Amino acid sequence: MNEKYSFKAVLPVLFAFFVMGLADLVGIATNYVKQDFQLSDTLANLLPFSLFLWFAVLSVPAGLFTTKIGRKNTVLLSIIISILGLFVSFFSQHFATMLIAFALLGIGNTIMQVSLNSLMTNIVSPGRLTSSLTLGQFIKAVSAFLGPIVAGFTSSFFGNWRFTFVVFGVVSVMAAIWLALTTIPREEKTNAGNITIGTTLGLLKNSTILMLFFAIVFVVGADVGLNTTLPKFIMERCSVSIEEAGLVNSLYFVARTLGTLLGSFLLIRFSPRIFFFWGMVLAIGALVFILLSYNIWAIYSLVALIGFALANVFSIVFSAALRKMPNSTNEISGLMIMGVAGGAVFPVIIGLVSDFTNLTVGMAVLSVAFVYLLVASFKMDKN
Repeated sequence: MNEKYSFKAVLPVLFAFFVMGLADLVGIATNYVKQDFQLSDTLANLLPFSLFLWFAVLSVPAGLFTTKIGRKNTVLLSIIISILGLFVSFFSQHFATMLIAFALLGIGNTIMQVSLNSLMTNIVSPGRLTSSLTLGQFIKAVSAFLGPIVAGFTSSFFGNWRFTFVVFGVVSVMAAIWLALTTIPREEKTNAGNITIGTTLGLLKNSTILMLFFAIVFVVGADVGLNTTLPKFIMERCSVSIEEAGLVNSLYFVARTLGTLLGSFLLIRFSPRIFFFWGMVLAIGALVFILLSYNIWAIYSLVALIGFALANVFSIVFSAALRKMPNSTNEISGLMIMGVAGGAVFPVIIGLVSDFTNLTVGMAVLSVAFVYLLVASFKMDKN
């Protein structure tokens, strides 16, 4: 790889991870939309469903599409679709239109996650892939952390929280221009040949790939489930406003941001498997105490622990899958990102359980995800 160009290339690619993080706006947006349109938990949680559903539908085709037109071009296309979704969200006056807008964000984000993660393999060496993807997740976490803060600011300053979409829409345009003007080393455009959706899905016959796929399902499901449910949980448990409760999302992302920043350095030297295992032990313990606590500061602190614990799981699992089958990078990327559809399933399940019982029982659904991830950490390769 030509080091002269790799450094120039890595910066706009990392900045594109910031755009990828805008999908996490769905967490705080769900709570604002629920309030705007007076929705039940089940209906409100259709918003993340409309976004994350596309990870199940389009991830594998996006992997094949990436192989045909190249990773950089696919990332650019995904950013353009995301920009469209952001501005439709701003102008939306109906819940149905908002669902369409977040569907566009989901389509753009699906294509982006498939192509952007694999694009990183064109820039960094295999030995630094885990730490580089973790650094990308750090940038993504910064974006997610800023979302609730910008939403709170635009709500107070402009009297309309939807100006958040304008702010991030402008940033996304800047990201697209920067990447378009950047030369990517070792960028390949190849015909997909004999690679099909069937052959790609066939890779799930490998037990390790299947385990890692469901690990992605559960870690993203837990992440989105937390962000859509925690503000409502705190509002009910501690009797506070949506603005105050919404700060828990930013706190969660601050902790996750710090965790990914630390992980981007430590994962160069230490076993990803160790990070995975102890992170899940910490997450399970914190969740148990959240369900038992009625003190808002205690809940805030425990949420921060979960954010820190989950910070590196996605990049650890994703890079493990890429290393398992290095000659099928685009196909594996598509399969793993298909697992992000867990973000569509978990909020709906939590919403249904909450409506039929209460939010505490709904939150307890997250324990299923954490337990699976703990078990998966035992079965991961040691390297």
